[in-house]
Amino acid sequence: MRPDSTPNGTPDSSATPRDAGSTTQDARAVLEAADVQRALTRIAHEILERNRGSGDLVLLGIPTRGVPLAQRLAARIGEVEGAPVPVGSLDITMYRDDLRLRPARALERTDIPPGGIDGRVVVLVDDVLFSGRTVRAALDALGDLGRPRGVQLAVLVDRGHRELPIRADYVGKNLPTSLREVVRVLVAEQDGRDAVLLGADKEAR
Repeated sequence: MRPDSTPNGTPDSSATPRDAGSTTQDARAVLEAADVQRALTRIAHEILERNRGSGDLVLLGIPTRGVPLAQRLAARIGEVEGAPVPVGSLDITMYRDDLRLRPARALERTDIPPGGIDGRVVVLVDDVLFSGRTVRAALDALGDLGRPRGVQLAVLVDRGHRELPIRADYVGKNLPTSLREVVRVLVAEQDGRDAVLLGADKEAR
């Protein structure tokens, strides 16, 4: 999940290690690798139960760490169902509402599986849900790609402090935080380990 904008126009802190301006001090692990794996397994089963199988599902991860999480969820669902689940990625860079404040951004990859999203149930996957602005941008990006039958949201961590009326359908962990704290999600594919860290934001001091 990218850093979103607070009402005063400054970036907020979700925050993951790719957020250059957000660091943690005295960070503690609130989820370790085994906890992350259990959370993803539970979410996969909840997705299957709610949708009565995987026949119409497409999983799209929001870069960067939402992508490997989506791939893992698709793998788990595929293991249960005995059939592959379409999975891809959805770049939201050009749909962010703070683009004019920080226009210099690197584009991420959008990868829509063969068959597209029309008439399918799209599950957006992200690492951290915070203000909701990243998800709003993802919904706008999705609307330009097709017309899904439904859109659901799965996140590993919901840290609260919503600024928009957006709620996750599937949550690995609800993590109450203060605005002076930073949440960092680590994934083995990019960081060499799975963990969720909580620490103080140095820039807020």
